[in-house]
Amino acid sequence: MIRYPAPLRPGDRIGVTSASAGVPEALRPRLDHAVRTLRVLGHDVVVGACMDGSGVVSAPAHERADELTTMLLDPAIRAIVPPWGGELAIDLLAHLDWDAVSAAEPTWVVGYSDISTLLTAMTLRTGIATLHGPNLMDTPYTVPEPLLPWQRVAAAAPGSTLVQGPAARYRSTGFDDYVRTPEVSEYSLDAPGGWALLEEQAADVRVSGRLVGGCLETVANLSGTPHGPVAQFAAAHAPGGTLVYLEVAEADAFEAARRLHGMRLAGWFDHATGVLIGRTAAPDAPGLTQRDAVRDALGTLDVPVVLDVDCGHLAPQLALVNGARTVVARTGGRWTLEQVLD
Repeated sequence: MIRYPAPLRPGDRIGVTSASAGVPEALRPRLDHAVRTLRVLGHDVVVGACMDGSGVVSAPAHERADELTTMLLDPAIRAIVPPWGGELAIDLLAHLDWDAVSAAEPTWVVGYSDISTLLTAMTLRTGIATLHGPNLMDTPYTVPEPLLPWQRVAAAAPGSTLVQGPAARYRSTGFDDYVRTPEVSEYSLDAPGGWALLEEQAADVRVSGRLVGGCLETVANLSGTPHGPVAQFAAAHAPGGTLVYLEVAEADAFEAARRLHGMRLAGWFDHATGVLIGRTAAPDAPGLTQRDAVRDALGTLDVPVVLDVDCGHLAPQLALVNGARTVVARTGGRWTLEQVLD
């Protein structure tokens, strides 16, 4: 029902293109180090022309769309990993050749933040699995267990079951200075991790469904457009329901609540068996916290809502396969997230 790209193997080619923001000259050493990391793992890495970091985007929308489409249609390229997100990936959706992408052999597309604009649209429109997780500039980091590196997830064979869970610790704010330390490979994790329910209960919890979601500020804009057909996706690929995950990058609690309400009105949660909300450092608003925002918009859904999931802008990050059959469970106080590539 879901089309999974072929497992990523040593020797396979990985394409790098900036679908949104490019890489400023001062950060090129980090880019070079990230590319070397993939090459040490045995991959052939090709870097595209759309990489300019002097402006908001790396190139005009049609150029970014052309380069991304070319990589998606190239059978020699088995994964595409942008350096990071940005602000305006939405502007290339209308320029992508969706029919050609849907007809081609699937390719892993990896990333988060603004890249989830592309990931979510691709999975909802085509039924092709995509991989929400650390981007290229994050790839050199050692991923702490029980989380999995995106490369390991992309290398999983069809039918594999991938099990992850909450990080023991997370980074409470900020990013490493890639200008001063371009080869940093260990996260600075300064706060205790763990997941929680919006409405706590004593009983064990178990929810399952096809996973779909991404960054709230970008994914919300797909609602009601041809690029966010969640109802059609559910009917075609998720008769057992969807498991929706969302994370706030920087929107304050008022804006987060409005966007969540908008998605609910657009039907995003009509087929949801549960909702996963990523941990965030985004600000509260006067009289309204980020948790309040979730409760205001989703508290009456009558499905479990799990908070502080490791899927956003605070490291470390789960590697989540959009479209995969997913089970999130708390048994005896222990959380697990299990994905089956079926």
